[in-house]
Amino acid sequence: MEELINGFINYLHNVKKMSHNTEMSYRRDLNKLGSFLKGKPLDQVSAEDLESYIGGMGEQGFKPATISRNIASIKAFYHYLVKEGAVKEDVATALKSPRIEKKMPEILSTEEVVRLLEQPRGDSPKEVRDKAMLELLYATGIRVSELISLLESDVNMTMGYIVCRDAHKERVIPFGGEARNALTRYIGESRNAMVDSDQCRTLFVNCSGGPMSRQGFWKLIKYYAKKAGIQSDITPHTLRHSFAVHLVENGADLRAVQEMLGHSDISTTQIYANMTHSRIRDVYNKSHPRI
Repeated sequence: MEELINGFINYLHNVKKMSHNTEMSYRRDLNKLGSFLKGKPLDQVSAEDLESYIGGMGEQGFKPATISRNIASIKAFYHYLVKEGAVKEDVATALKSPRIEKKMPEILSTEEVVRLLEQPRGDSPKEVRDKAMLELLYATGIRVSELISLLESDVNMTMGYIVCRDAHKERVIPFGGEARNALTRYIGESRNAMVDSDQCRTLFVNCSGGPMSRQGFWKLIKYYAKKAGIQSDITPHTLRHSFAVHLVENGADLRAVQEMLGHSDISTTQIYANMTHSRIRDVYNKSHPRI
């Protein structure tokens, strides 16, 4: 089975152009299935075997989202196996994902966002960099992985936009005056003092001169949130959610927000409109005298 998994992962990488993290997730899920099957040839695995495996995950207390992801991995794997002729029948088609209750994402109020963005106020290269990163993250709604992967050449200061790329496409996202000012100061005053090599093309670098890491930025935003007196346990994704909700609240077209966020499906973006409607209803219920 290991050889077939390796072939599948190569297929995801070379044909489907999946990200490294997605490939690792598929491999991890399928290795667990392989351990359960204990060497049983895949052409002898039945639908009942797979249902037993998934049922066992539920009995062990795995969350519905984890079970659903494993089912998706197994189904994609079997689709590949049938396509390659490794098995004759796709016995994974009958697997049913558990119902997942969608939680509303945590967001910040505009006042909390302002307090957060005002925290890096010093003149040190690090604080100037931190200010630019936070401003750009909220101005564009990009993912933290996209933020730390930006190159200098991805920023058009004259026109006020960034080019953001993933494995499948690229998108152009505008940013406003506050982010422009913070970026101008960082690029003009601080970045050259921080980079360790003239060959470095990454826009944001750490204090050692190399590229920023996800963990480094995660610690950064936690630090400034605490300084800002924000009680909720925020993450870098909280600014992405807040960006989307604040745009929708102020009348932005949902399709435009979808494009800026890089969502492939409008239903993913729809949650932000639903949140806006819920907040309007909450304000109405608290404020209208005839409730």
